[in-house]
Amino acid sequence: MPTSNDSISRAAASACLALLLALSAGVSDAQTSTVQGPVRLFLDCQYECDMEFTRTEIPWVDHVRDRADADVHVLVTTRSTAASGREFTLTFIGLKEFVGLGDTVTVVSLESDSQDARRRLVTDAVKRGLLRYASRRPGSEKLTVTYTATEGSAPARGRDRWGLWVFRTRADVYLNGEESSRSTQLYGSMSANRISPDWKANISVDGNYGENRFTFQDGTKFNSYSRGHGVRQLLVKSLGPHWSAGQRSSISASTYQNTKLAFRFAPAVEYNFFPYVESTRRQIRLQYAIGTTHYRYEDTTIFNRISETRGDHSLLASLDMRQQWGSISISLAGTALLDDPGKHRINFSPEVDLRLIRGLSLNLFGHVSRLRDQLYLAKGGATDEEILLRRRQLATSYQYFVGAGLSYTFGSIYNNVVNPRFGSAAGI
Repeated sequence: MPTSNDSISRAAASACLALLLALSAGVSDAQTSTVQGPVRLFLDCQYECDMEFTRTEIPWVDHVRDRADADVHVLVTTRSTAASGREFTLTFIGLKEFVGLGDTVTVVSLESDSQDARRRLVTDAVKRGLLRYASRRPGSEKLTVTYTATEGSAPARGRDRWGLWVFRTRADVYLNGEESSRSTQLYGSMSANRISPDWKANISVDGNYGENRFTFQDGTKFNSYSRGHGVRQLLVKSLGPHWSAGQRSSISASTYQNTKLAFRFAPAVEYNFFPYVESTRRQIRLQYAIGTTHYRYEDTTIFNRISETRGDHSLLASLDMRQQWGSISISLAGTALLDDPGKHRINFSPEVDLRLIRGLSLNLFGHVSRLRDQLYLAKGGATDEEILLRRRQLATSYQYFVGAGLSYTFGSIYNNVVNPRFGSAAGI
């Protein structure tokens, strides 16, 4: 059993360590905190940051969702440069014991830089700016200029009374009209998410309502309505660096798909050829799922069913890579009924952004579907008004949209000048 002398010695050693850290940092006792745990970071970057990548690359801080919980608030703002690049200004704002300790870091990316190069540029700037705050916390001697994470280990984290659960709510209202028409769109959603190294859980609820009112030239009126709602759940368990298993379930309804109620349950297994810790840079995934769905329809279907239960299975293959040369995201998925393989669908979704040579980039994107499983189509079909307003899903054997583009930039390689007068030159 430790003696009182041992306790006094340990307390004295802790006090000496805190004093030495304060003196070496050149700050007052008020600025130097002996609070245990990493610096809490609130990264305020809405559009230009890859949050998952930043959290992966900077595991030696606590990433928080709200400024009120943070020790450091990093505000990231961007502007276009003369050569169509981006200037990133990172404003570091000290909070709590760091009040009054601020800094500004500015970095510039070229227009020809890949998405991976830009996110590394911003993340490295965040690292450099955080060092002055991390060095004022006990345990700063463990920090070096580079950081090597141990595979499978979780980053240090302070006390969390919410147990990693994050809750979100949203409500949207869209109104527009003129003398002969009015439109109302309502949407609402709620979700609860919990993500840890071993488990991933998500529960979401959403609903939508649409209404269109028209008055024709002869004075007649036409009203159209659409409704939908759903409850969805996902639970995934990590089974090592390459494997995971989970299940999805949902309850939904949609007038667009002639569905009064659809209840689905589907377990799945997934294999990633690369370790999941590299998922922000590259991943090749294979996912197999087998499930069952019970349908209750609004109107009798073209197969003379008002309700039915069908089993199906699916296989998904996807490739995602972000490298210096650009990014590729390709998925191929196939689904078929267990008792009738002829009723199936195949989806192909490519998105490619490649830097071919200096200044020349190629962008390809699209989605193609082969459909043979439209069980829900109403026997009576759709009215002309429902077709024009897209209030009912129509019979089709395929769906697609595709796009392609080339961009080429040439001229001065210097990219540091910013002149915001009269706005962007592209707006002329």
